[in-house]
Amino acid sequence: MSAAKGRPIEISFDDNRRLPLLYGEHNANLTRIERQLGVKLATRGNIVSIAGPAQSAETARSVLTELWGRASKNETVGPAEIDAALRLKPSNEPSEKDASAVPVIRTRRRTVAARTATQGVYLRAMEQCELVIGAGPAGTGKTYLAVTQAVAALQNGQVDRIVISRPAIEAGERLGFLPGDLREKIDPYLRPIYDALNELLSPEQVEKRIENGEIEIAPLAFMRGRTLAHCFVILDEAQNTTTVQMKMALTRMGEGSRMVVTGDPGQIDLPSGVRSGLIDAMHILRDVEGVSIVQFNDSDVVRHPLVARIIRAYAKALGAKPDGPSR
Repeated sequence: MSAAKGRPIEISFDDNRRLPLLYGEHNANLTRIERQLGVKLATRGNIVSIAGPAQSAETARSVLTELWGRASKNETVGPAEIDAALRLKPSNEPSEKDASAVPVIRTRRRTVAARTATQGVYLRAMEQCELVIGAGPAGTGKTYLAVTQAVAALQNGQVDRIVISRPAIEAGERLGFLPGDLREKIDPYLRPIYDALNELLSPEQVEKRIENGEIEIAPLAFMRGRTLAHCFVILDEAQNTTTVQMKMALTRMGEGSRMVVTGDPGQIDLPSGVRSGLIDAMHILRDVEGVSIVQFNDSDVVRHPLVARIIRAYAKALGAKPDGPSR
């Protein structure tokens, strides 16, 4: 279909049962697309007519085609999916084949698709490279996508275990003595990891796999001296490692293993004057074969839209780049 200026585009869908998923309650999904692109969408049964500037109308057509791919498989279509499709369009030529080009991770419980162009680069890097470093601000999906990739690799038999670690550094607070055994002491630091695992598997499955050793979650200090073979290793909150700790963690990789290192250079909680191992690793490893470094920025934030604006405001006030280090 062409997008000649001044002429509406019509697009039809072949399964009326799925239209409520695409249109949303009271056509809320269509209204969101109209507001974001400055077009007008009119429906007649299974036909949507798109009126507006040629480029915007063509983008709306492409977005609707992509979202229909989700609806036709009975997958969720909501604000997050609409915003993801809109964000990805600038980096993709708008055509019907583009929907299948969006990188996805498939686990037994759900399919997770890239919501920004950088997330797409990140997903492809995790498929192709033994070591991936994902750095950038909060809310860009770095950790969640890494955990999703790890779960998919475990379920597909690509690895035997998942090992997830992060430094136990307090974020500007002094929590003092924490009661309980080792797991009870470190669980507060690892809560985001558990949340992701519970969503991708189930709390019961997570607990079972932890008990049988298929999933190991441990503080970084417990990695010293080990060789992690046939594992998918995730080092989270890596901005709070020192250079020595980072080198130690990276050199744990054994045969058949992959590693993803995630962190936010703008939220370093190390003592003043201590260099971040994440920042050093991004510099030292940038030309090493088998290593991919993916840099996220505030435009990749997929949490609440306000998060990106908060990041920009703090960057402006503190005189730093939105995706840069705070010290």
